[in-house]
Amino acid sequence: MRARFDWLHPSIIQILYNRGLTDADDIAEYFGQRVRPDDPFRMKGITEAVTRIRHAIRHRQAIAIYGDFDADGVTSTALLVQTLQAFGADVMPYIPHRVDEGYGLNNEALKWLHHQGIKVVITVDCGIRAVTEVEYGNRLGLDIIITDHHSIGPELPAAHTVVNPRQHDCQYKNLYPNHFDAFAGVGVAFKLAQALLRAEQKSPVTAQPLNLQEHDLLDLVAIGTVADMMPLRHENRVLVQRGLEQLNTGNRPGVRALAHKAGVQLGQIDATAIGFRLGPRLNAAGRLRSAALAYDLLMVATAAEAEDLADELNYLNRERQRLTHEAVQWAEAELGENPSGRVILLGRERLIPGIVGLVASRLKETYYRPALVVELGGEEVRGSARSIPEFHITQALDQCRDLLVRYGGHAAAAGFTIRRELLPELRRRLNTIAAEQIGDTKRVHKIPIDVVLHLQDLDYALLGKLRQLEPTGAENQPPMLAVSDLIVREFRRVGADSSHLKLRVSDGSVTFDAIAFGMGDLAVQLPMRIDIACHLEENTWQGRRSLQLLVHDIQPAGKGIRPQAAPAHTDTLPLFHS
Repeated sequence: MRARFDWLHPSIIQILYNRGLTDADDIAEYFGQRVRPDDPFRMKGITEAVTRIRHAIRHRQAIAIYGDFDADGVTSTALLVQTLQAFGADVMPYIPHRVDEGYGLNNEALKWLHHQGIKVVITVDCGIRAVTEVEYGNRLGLDIIITDHHSIGPELPAAHTVVNPRQHDCQYKNLYPNHFDAFAGVGVAFKLAQALLRAEQKSPVTAQPLNLQEHDLLDLVAIGTVADMMPLRHENRVLVQRGLEQLNTGNRPGVRALAHKAGVQLGQIDATAIGFRLGPRLNAAGRLRSAALAYDLLMVATAAEAEDLADELNYLNRERQRLTHEAVQWAEAELGENPSGRVILLGRERLIPGIVGLVASRLKETYYRPALVVELGGEEVRGSARSIPEFHITQALDQCRDLLVRYGGHAAAAGFTIRRELLPELRRRLNTIAAEQIGDTKRVHKIPIDVVLHLQDLDYALLGKLRQLEPTGAENQPPMLAVSDLIVREFRRVGADSSHLKLRVSDGSVTFDAIAFGMGDLAVQLPMRIDIACHLEENTWQGRRSLQLLVHDIQPAGKGIRPQAAPAHTDTLPLFHS
């Protein structure tokens, strides 16, 4: 006999339908009632990587974990160092300096590691396009194992082995509908660690007790996956869900100290806290100074040391916010209200290299078109790109690879190095490619509405139901609600620079507080009757808790809210077996 969805709120059914979840097994997995087979050895290259690493452990060969300088790379590095330390391996971290070395493998670093006696280099969150660098490492006698999650280029590096679920013949993705392969770098590193731990259970390579289990690493997986904005679907969502449980135990002193500095209480760390509080602080180290600070925080053993490092990261994050704000103001002044071209490419000397990606992201949001921002220092310059869903930026850079010294990324973001004099040609080509793919249609940032509700529908009971969908994030966004024809009872600009809008809205019988971040300018011409797109959230102020609306868009009443199509009646939805 088949059970009904009686335990699910109708709004939750609508939201699941909007996310393409109509199959009983997929819904069961979403709510943790079904776990898919979890065999890391199905990921291409893992068996070869495990064999080589176990050989290095057994024969006391020195291993380097070569990471990236963002939160994903730092958590990946910490995860594999912690794992190999548990085996008693001779292991060291290496994270390149953003300004001095740039992204990914570089020959000088490989030469230095070789001189230190390193025999095996394991990349995390980088390396998939380092063809010439791997060739150089091979000549030095290094065995290079690449673990990465970025888009694969025209040629794979000739490494000892490559672990990247995006390889076309990697069977791991077949475990999931639509061939899910969008792990973060730390997710791929975790699969390698998982394989090492499981191999050890069957055939130990060390006589010492490991004192490490898979779940001990999941806090790092959650941080890196959310901070790198990877899709919170399928296994990613499961890993983050389990990782949040581990994070909230407070077992890692550095994370505990960082959460305290970020104003997040232990037990209340969720994906939003990672995305907006913890992740930016970890990223700030590599953006403005050295990612080693963030790595040290994650690996630190004592609360006192953690406190000092968390203080430093907190300070760097404030500096990062200030510098980004100044750079965005400059960029928007340069571009004006309607910049020409379908792709923005902007550069300036003495721009902080660590914030170019943040500036590109802000420009992409403001103008809703692909944006590339470059720091113009020297003959070779480095830049970051951020893109809209309609334009796969790394595939576009593939078509310009003859202009680039190096590049890499995925659909929405990329980094690149180019000779300065070739920037105009890069701009021309990207605009030509965008003209073919995006066309002349007006570019509009659309906000998909999950459910249209009335104010009286919004209560703590509904909030509790909506929280069943956590953790939410990229490609599994918090439910977007729409409420129409609201009366604006009060409004005022708030924030240090008056950039936000605080409102009280009513349907005539029920009144709600609402906050619209970044919409302070609307106060000049705000209609008295509005439609809004919003999230429902709980606000805590001076010990008092209340519901409020987090507004994402405001339109004059009657503009026409168009929700996604309603699902069929629950009788016709796929149902669980009782």
